[in-house]
Amino acid sequence: MLSMAEQKITTAIIRERKITGTKITMLTAYDYSTALALDEAGVDVILVGDSLGMVVLGYASTLPVTMEEMLHHTKAVSRGTKRAMLIADMPFLSYQISDTEAMLNAGRFLKEAGAQGVKLEGGREVAGLMRKMTTAGIPVVGHLGLTPQSVLQFGGYKIQGKEDAAANRILEDAIMIEDAGAFSVVLECVPASLARQVTKALSIPTIGIGAGADCDGQVLVINDMLGIFERFTPKFVKKYCNLNAQIKDSVRQYINEVKSGKFPEEEHSF
Repeated sequence: MLSMAEQKITTAIIRERKITGTKITMLTAYDYSTALALDEAGVDVILVGDSLGMVVLGYASTLPVTMEEMLHHTKAVSRGTKRAMLIADMPFLSYQISDTEAMLNAGRFLKEAGAQGVKLEGGREVAGLMRKMTTAGIPVVGHLGLTPQSVLQFGGYKIQGKEDAAANRILEDAIMIEDAGAFSVVLECVPASLARQVTKALSIPTIGIGAGADCDGQVLVINDMLGIFERFTPKFVKKYCNLNAQIKDSVRQYINEVKSGKFPEEEHSF
């Protein structure tokens, strides 16, 4: 049994954080070892993001990611997660074709992969579906602003909500998502002033990524935060270390020691 300090994070606790003003921490993970480390370090929410398509699988965007890939990685992360809440991204076209297919796919994340909820991109266009999911007992996280699955429609990874009309639409969508039963919403790449306005307007927590400091919590892609993914670094990312360089240095040292006969030594041999 988990102690009070190790209390399992639930939707009720996440909602309570909004009331108490306690910031929510969320990071992505895609494998067992990383999930175990994040869980033991005390992060509140682990997101198996479809960002795995770019930072793990090497795709050019998140669009090619499949349900089977997401389920595979969510299962691995679930095995390493005890305390943190586990949320899985619903990949492109896993929920847009029909509500029936979307419900089945969302249910698979809970039944097969051990997730506690799913995340959907979009606002008013998916609010009805969110209501069906939450009514069926599937916790839902919304995602507004820069929604990567719509990158082709946006014409690139651009800040959203800069104009008044666009900002008002995001605010309206956030209210619709809350009304549909979502227990939190991610705000990505929107002006800090808009994120502040949305956060004040909602009774559910906002989780920011490139949305300023006034959101109720923050999320980053773990590969960006640790400096593993080097293809590009978004402006909103703070690198807490540079593991890519450390990995290369360690591998070069290993290569040199093997070639020189320094490794393995007697202590590494049977």
